[in-house]
Amino acid sequence: MATVLSTSIDVCFNPQYSDTKKHSLFSKPSSLRQSRTRKLNISCSSTKQPKTLEEEPITKTPSLSEQLKPLSATTLRQEQQTHVLSKPKSVWVNPTRPKRSVLSLQRQKRSAYSYNPQIKDLRAFAQKLNSSGFAEKSEFLALLDEIPHPPSRDNALLVLNSLREWQKTHIFFDWVKAKNLFPMETIFYNVTMKSLRFGRQFQLIEAMAFEMVEDGVELDNITYSTIITCAKRCNLYDKAIEWFERMYKTGLMPDEVTYSAILDVYSKSGKVEEVLSLYERAVATGWKPDAIAFSVLGKMFGEAGDYDGIRYVLQEMKSMDVKPNVVVYNTLLEAMGRAGKPGLARSLFNEMLESGLAPNEKTLTALVKIYGKARWAKDALQLWEEMKAKKWPMDFILYNTLLNMCADIGLEEEAERLFDDMKESGGCKPDSFSYTAMLNIYGSGGKAEKAMKLFEEMLEAGVQVNVMGCTCLVQCLGKAKRIDDLVSVFETSVQRGVKPDDRLCGCLLSVMALCESSEDAEKVMGCLRRANEKLVAFVKLVIDEKTEFETVKEEFKLVINGTQVEARRPFCNCLIDICRGKKQQERAHELLYLGTLFGLYPGLHNKTVKEWSLDVRSLSVGAAETALEEWMRTLANIVRRREDLPEVFLAQTGTGTHRFSQGLANSFASHLEQLAAPFKPSDRAGVFVATKEDLVSWLESKFPPLVASQA
Repeated sequence: MATVLSTSIDVCFNPQYSDTKKHSLFSKPSSLRQSRTRKLNISCSSTKQPKTLEEEPITKTPSLSEQLKPLSATTLRQEQQTHVLSKPKSVWVNPTRPKRSVLSLQRQKRSAYSYNPQIKDLRAFAQKLNSSGFAEKSEFLALLDEIPHPPSRDNALLVLNSLREWQKTHIFFDWVKAKNLFPMETIFYNVTMKSLRFGRQFQLIEAMAFEMVEDGVELDNITYSTIITCAKRCNLYDKAIEWFERMYKTGLMPDEVTYSAILDVYSKSGKVEEVLSLYERAVATGWKPDAIAFSVLGKMFGEAGDYDGIRYVLQEMKSMDVKPNVVVYNTLLEAMGRAGKPGLARSLFNEMLESGLAPNEKTLTALVKIYGKARWAKDALQLWEEMKAKKWPMDFILYNTLLNMCADIGLEEEAERLFDDMKESGGCKPDSFSYTAMLNIYGSGGKAEKAMKLFEEMLEAGVQVNVMGCTCLVQCLGKAKRIDDLVSVFETSVQRGVKPDDRLCGCLLSVMALCESSEDAEKVMGCLRRANEKLVAFVKLVIDEKTEFETVKEEFKLVINGTQVEARRPFCNCLIDICRGKKQQERAHELLYLGTLFGLYPGLHNKTVKEWSLDVRSLSVGAAETALEEWMRTLANIVRRREDLPEVFLAQTGTGTHRFSQGLANSFASHLEQLAAPFKPSDRAGVFVATKEDLVSWLESKFPPLVASQA
């Protein structure tokens, strides 16, 4: 049996909308142009049957668009919505725990915009409040009563958001809340808290947060973020961590700002493991770190000198397709400097330039510091030329960093060109630190005449003299034996407000050790008396041969305890030099013993099975000679007692990396020659070596009375 398929098509034709140019059949008089619709029914089947054309009576039927309107309003709209809506972001869910509630990114609902004719008056009123000054709270409350319109929700929020000072914002918030005209929403608390955060008023912010909890007002991401960031600004890291944990327990997921802030808090607290744990946990919840978060991580690893951590940050940024900005590059460059990686810092800087970013003053300053610390003078000077060629921004800090680098390395000519360039530049005239760096360069090079000329120029330019510049110039004039100029510089500096510190006192002590005449020594003593009378009294006590050792020990303890830590060893070195200059060798040995007793010379002696060594790199010339003599005494006693000795003995003086550095090597070598000691220069600079056989033979032949006296 054959299956018959039939099809029926209804065609509606309106001659009024046909093409009259092609079909003249429908060109009728106007009387025939009536809205008539003819419906033709065409049906067909699989069997060959004749087509029938049947004309139906003329009826008014809906148009095709009207027939399809219900369909477009239902089916098409639903299909369109399914295609328009974006695919939801996939979030990892732990199947063993219930799904946490995540706050929407739209943290505060915004009301629909509506024109408020009162805005102009309210803004004028807010400006009046900002410009007003009040001594008491009652005066400001009296001004609030003059508000031009009733404080409705929108009006109060507009005024609250327009106030600048946190005191006025807090008072206005309390005033609105006391009127109880409408319920206080979260946004009112957030605006007030942000204003209090500028004033670092964490106690008030925390009190408002507890008030929100008691009143049942919801704390959203902005609220918690404001509390945490304010605690961080106030260095209340424990409070920041406490509120972050409270936020996490409530089920709210931190946003980008909160994550970055709490990462910085953990980092500044030294909790490296907590930082990494929080970072990985945040990334697992779908958080994508921004450049600020990576900057925090880079700074943390940089302060610890962790190069592997810095590489981890760079790899994470590349894997997440986060492009570093200038701040991130600056942080990573500083981290490379602390980690001691100048080559990698240079590569990172070149990568920054290739990415199209222009370095700022902080970028260049960080790179110059790295080059200076690594003694890469050539690279630093090339960078300076590139700065001038590309007209990169330069400020006082960058110029002074370059000058200090030249001072550390001893680049006098380059420093002079840089200093002249500062004078010619319009916005970066040499300041006190610039002149100090140049005085340091001339002082290290023994250029007393240039140093004095620069000092006079400094005074004429009205630049304030600082204690470091005075110290450099005093040291330079002392080495040049220009004691009168030294006294003049010291008195001028004190008159201009310089307060002598322990470093300047140590410099005066070192000059006293260099004075050949008692008259010059008294002049320097007069300067030292104005700086530190107790130190002068102790110097007189030490050089007095009648002073007992126990008295020296007690006074030495008092002087050292009253001195800054970094100046204690230089004080002891200078006192030993003064005693050796006055031919008081035993007193010098007593001071060396006291310095060792009070921990001023750690690592002076080092012993292994194969070698014993004397490390005098932190000692002055006189102290190093005294330490050598004391070591020979000890070894002579060991030889007398026939105790075991190693095969090799070393004496390390080190070698200065400064171009003008004299170092201890030459003076120490001269003293060894005077003693005829069997120490010979090694392949390493600043190291002297002696064998066991040679040293024992020398001790037995040169110091037999010394050995016998120690019996």
